[in-house]
Amino acid sequence: MGFFAGYVDTLGFIALFGLFTAHVTGNFVLLGASLADPGHIPSLLKILAFPAFIFGIACARLLVAACERRGAGAHRPSYLLQLALLTGFMVCGVLAEPVARDMSALAMAAGLFGAAAMGAHSAASKLLLAHLAPTSMMTGNVTQLVIDTVDRLRGAGDAATAARCSKFFWPLFGFALGCAGGAWLYLAFGFVALLVPLALLVLHLCMPSLESAA
Repeated sequence: MGFFAGYVDTLGFIALFGLFTAHVTGNFVLLGASLADPGHIPSLLKILAFPAFIFGIACARLLVAACERRGAGAHRPSYLLQLALLTGFMVCGVLAEPVARDMSALAMAAGLFGAAAMGAHSAASKLLLAHLAPTSMMTGNVTQLVIDTVDRLRGAGDAATAARCSKFFWPLFGFALGCAGGAWLYLAFGFVALLVPLALLVLHLCMPSLESAA
């Protein structure tokens, strides 16, 4: 899932001229800059990406809450939600190609689907995989990994420190690989490259005993 997040984030950034599909910090920076200097107003898509991200989070939260009320597992429904939103990202993007800086309605729809998909992904990570490291928020992962690595190097680490290093390293490593893969494959194949993260979601849906394993 770390690979998934890095892949989708980078593909959206390259394909849609710097769109942050999951980087809420970046969206706050854009909004703050536009308030301070009206001459640097970001595109409508970049402004709408923030509420689209929030919409994805809200959908995931309501879906998980509904599953909890029924006593049903929420992992598969959450992956299906991400699959539907990411499919919208790919379909709208393919139909909008080639994407110009003066974006069409389909290109904007692609970006909003992408932001909503990453919002749902982030919420599912927080709600259903809280025992694991975050898969799309790398700032906190890097901070914790460096703290624990420094403690180990200075001889202050213990078994728990070593376990945390492993816990935070692998999502970070996967995210970095996903960033490289998303960039390279988008430049080679366009929005069709989103078939890779879609395949990852399908793979998770096909895993036996998903609820108990997670």
